[in-house]
Amino acid sequence: MTLGWKGARRIVVDGTTYRWRLRRPTHAQGLAWSPCTYAVEHADTPGTTLVVTTNQAHPSNWIGREAEAVLPSAVARAIERALCEGWIPTASGSPFHLNLSAEFTPWP
Repeated sequence: MTLGWKGARRIVVDGTTYRWRLRRPTHAQGLAWSPCTYAVEHADTPGTTLVVTTNQAHPSNWIGREAEAVLPSAVARAIERALCEGWIPTASGSPFHLNLSAEFTPWP
């Protein structure tokens, strides 16, 4: 699984370039039932994709629930944490999931 080029943003963390992308909300994210997720991969040698589940609603949710934008600084922190937890971005394999959604409360 690799990210498409359209809509992907570049970010450099500790001298390594990655690409990350926030997709349109799924149905559950649009209704703020589930948290926002985004994907990250190594820019030059895409291997295992990092899938980050945040603790906030998707910024483009359909019900107007307050949500913050996904900032590059948060993406950089997530990449650093995933690397510490064993993510090897250039190795092939299934997506590596980083769940940061402990404080997320679904919309009623």
